[in-house]
Amino acid sequence: MLVLFRVKKILLKHFMELRWHSITLAIFFYILMSWVLLWLSGEKELTAGSDFVYWIMVTASTVGYGDLSPVTTSGKYIVGLFVIPCGLGLFGLAIGRLAAFISFQWRKGVQGLKSLNYENHILVIGWNDGRTLQLIRLLLREMASNTDDQKLALCVRADIENPMPDEIGFVKVVSFSSDQDMARAAVENASCIIIDNPDDDVTMTTALYCSSKNPNAHTIAYFQDEKLGNLLKQHCPNIECMPSVAVEMIAKSAVDPGSSVLHHELLDVEHGMTQYSIKYDGLSAVTVRSLFSVFKEKYEATLIGISNEGYDSIQLNPALDLAVNPGGTLYYIADERIKSIHWEALGV
Repeated sequence: MLVLFRVKKILLKHFMELRWHSITLAIFFYILMSWVLLWLSGEKELTAGSDFVYWIMVTASTVGYGDLSPVTTSGKYIVGLFVIPCGLGLFGLAIGRLAAFISFQWRKGVQGLKSLNYENHILVIGWNDGRTLQLIRLLLREMASNTDDQKLALCVRADIENPMPDEIGFVKVVSFSSDQDMARAAVENASCIIIDNPDDDVTMTTALYCSSKNPNAHTIAYFQDEKLGNLLKQHCPNIECMPSVAVEMIAKSAVDPGSSVLHHELLDVEHGMTQYSIKYDGLSAVTVRSLFSVFKEKYEATLIGISNEGYDSIQLNPALDLAVNPGGTLYYIADERIKSIHWEALGV
């Protein structure tokens, strides 16, 4: 018994260490030997073309419909002593390996060890616990209303697993400035990069790295210290630096009670009015007055700002006679995002 146990242990270890090409070769050899032995036994019905393929599959998997079976004595011995035992072992080994491979690949994705094959995606870099989760939920809600099939990915250094494995891509890195690590997050292919780290110094270095790798992406960097954001703008003017407004909101609410609730509603995509933007694609310049009326009457939206020369030149509460040039950006408040506007049809 001890000898049989050792032999079993050695065989199991040997089979578990087999690579896929070895397993494939073993299956091929098993099928070939089965056919040859059955043919030599005179099992002409079992060895006939497609019938043999069908029979060996249902027999090796122990399904055994019984519509085909050996009729000769030697054929029965071959099936009982070779075809079924070896087939069952190989079938179980292949299914087990396949299940283990799928499970391993899924675990790699959850742990952030796989590379993302993404294009034009939104990449969130950094982890701030609940705030990052809320950011991801808001982005998913916004992306759900868009017609573009855009993906969202999270890149972190923190020791966590994918918080939403069925909804977002996930990459865990050692450094946000490592070419090998950041390539797995497809940083060079991202259309929008959001950098939000607890440490402003990490945010600064990450923003500089992302700007060098993907200068065309819309990059947003959140800073607790506004001075660092201003310093980054001097080197990377295309990056949108987002300062912390917590202190300002406290002061505003103290003077104008309810201001913090109002600003929360402007940014909350789940309830109430929300702030959006849309590009003006008309053929000629128009006044704010004409656009203001169209937005309110046609879309129940309120125009609150315009930008003719990029987001650094936003004019809030613009004068009614101010001109809006083609290609300018309009900022408005509405219950839902306006998908598109046929400007010529509106007569503006």
